[in-house]
Amino acid sequence: MRIYLEDTDPGGIVYYVNYLKFMERARTEFMRSLGFDRSATFNNASMFVVRDLAVRYLSPAFLDDEIRVTASVANVKGASIGMRQNIFRGESELVDASLSLVWVNRQNLMPCRLSKEMRLALRPDIFDTI
Repeated sequence: MRIYLEDTDPGGIVYYVNYLKFMERARTEFMRSLGFDRSATFNNASMFVVRDLAVRYLSPAFLDDEIRVTASVANVKGASIGMRQNIFRGESELVDASLSLVWVNRQNLMPCRLSKEMRLALRPDIFDTI
């Protein structure tokens, strides 16, 4: 992904909250790569929400940099997924994050069980980082 002017502050440094947007996009593409498009991950009945997020900013990205954003599953429970995400410029790690996502009912925002199909597809032992 390329860093554009809209991603940066007046000094050409990526504004910290934009890293969260980059990670959200990577998670969306990760789920899509497993066969779960937007309608499977955000629909009228259920959706994922971020419950916890810990981010370590190690080094800044700058205007026109090309970055790589990864997403990998750390664990899967009945209604939640633990993930690790990293952002790199070349071999340099810029951001290290861990987060948990919860599958909730859209009406009452209460956790609900992930489908068996999704739990199996998200098992951390069956794939490498994307």
